[in-house]
Amino acid sequence: GGGASAGGGASAAMAAAPRWRERLFALYFLSHIPITALIDLQPLLPAGIAPRALTDLLQQYATAFRDPMMLQPPEWFKAFIYCEAFLQLPFFPVAAYAFLKGSCRWIRTPAIIYSTHVATTLFAILAHILFHDFSKSEHAGPQTLRERLVLLSIYLPYLLIPLLLLFTMLCNPHYKHVEKRKRK
Repeated sequence: GGGASAGGGASAAMAAAPRWRERLFALYFLSHIPITALIDLQPLLPAGIAPRALTDLLQQYATAFRDPMMLQPPEWFKAFIYCEAFLQLPFFPVAAYAFLKGSCRWIRTPAIIYSTHVATTLFAILAHILFHDFSKSEHAGPQTLRERLVLLSIYLPYLLIPLLLLFTMLCNPHYKHVEKRKRK
């Protein structure tokens, strides 16, 4: 059979992948690799394993933004870090490749799984930041509304970008398109 019909060009253009979003997603996943590997996974490591410069960086971050969860994570937060290590980190280079290459429809299902998982974890983290009483924390946590909102702003992109990813995978015609296979 012949290729696309003459009238298929306009609908193909309408269903093109949103290139600016793909670039944003690629940057998000590429930047997430070193952040996860060098900073986020530190709470899972035995003391003294991470290089001093990295532990100092984590300590400076936690002090500046009053984030005790990264220095002494509650068990539920540690479970999320394990998910980041074993589910998300292996996905980051795959997703970065798909979005750098562009128009990879095969990324749809893994991206939907990733984004719903991350959004779910972030809702719990953001609720903890907003409502937890940090006064008994060994490490300084946010006390004022301003401090809570500053810490919230650090975590918020890790909710908003996955939600944009989810919306794109579910609603953009390019990713919703399913190849029709010929029956033999």
